[in-house]
Amino acid sequence: MDAQDYLVAIVFGAIIGVVARIVLPGRQSIGLIPTVLIGMGAAVAGTWAADRWDLHSDKLFTVTGRTFDWAVVGVQVGIAVVGVAIAAVMTKAFSTDRDRD
Repeated sequence: MDAQDYLVAIVFGAIIGVVARIVLPGRQSIGLIPTVLIGMGAAVAGTWAADRWDLHSDKLFTVTGRTFDWAVVGVQVGIAVVGVAIAAVMTKAFSTDRDRD
């Protein structure tokens, strides 16, 4: 892997994390860095899961010379949605900004 591969992973992770936040209903009180990290982790986990269970399609798309499989991206986004939901719940649970009655 070279520096360009790492840059692509960060950008792709950010995109997956943002898409997960858009897909997930409601407001998530997590920041940009956790969103990108969740997206990057979901990209790795989704690729592994798609390879493990042979979830691939004939529908491919190419971005800057790299080819992506729609089924794999779908698995990655699904995992990112779960990750963002867990992070949002944990952030809310540990928040110190609670209404005091």
